[in-house]
Amino acid sequence: MPLFSKTPTVEEQLRANDRVLKKTQRDLERDRNKLERDEKKLEMEIKKAAKEGNKQACTVLAKQLVNLRKQKARSYNTGSKIQAVGTQQKLMHSNMKMAGAMGTTTKTMQQMNKVMDPQKTAKMMQEFTKESMKMEMSEEMINDTLDDILTESGDEEEQDAIVNQVLDEIGIDITGKLLDAPSAHKGKLGESSKARTTDDDIEQQLAALKDL
Repeated sequence: MPLFSKTPTVEEQLRANDRVLKKTQRDLERDRNKLERDEKKLEMEIKKAAKEGNKQACTVLAKQLVNLRKQKARSYNTGSKIQAVGTQQKLMHSNMKMAGAMGTTTKTMQQMNKVMDPQKTAKMMQEFTKESMKMEMSEEMINDTLDDILTESGDEEEQDAIVNQVLDEIGIDITGKLLDAPSAHKGKLGESSKARTTDDDIEQQLAALKDL
């Protein structure tokens, strides 16, 4: 047998207390059942004595019945108190768990506050915002450059041809009406309304991207 017994944990003590309370409740319930049987027996004896006209026996039995009923009432009262103790014990255990959780959370926050540098975090966020803006500008310039490279001079003529074909299919003839109208993509000198992108322009835009 060990000299020093192990201290039970809160959960172990709670289970042990719960077993004791349940056993006590069962014992009280058995006693109440016996008292109820005795109560019915006394009532029958009182009725029998009353039929026989034995007033003295009726008086003695009635006093016994009163005491028995008081005892039964005390048993119910004790059972209610024991049940309340069990409920209170569970509430205390729940409060202890919540207090422990709060203590753990407090320690976690303290550790985070020790390792976290607010100024460093703010600087990191500023750098992130700055680099994000650079990336957005770079993406926009690359997209514009690719659009200029990939745009062909015949795109507008092809679109006009498709429009005319659709109009012809639905029975609308606008060829004669648009003969004298200026072209949507040419100026007075027959030049494109949007200047062609030269190789020098592309090189300048790519050089600007490298400087970001």
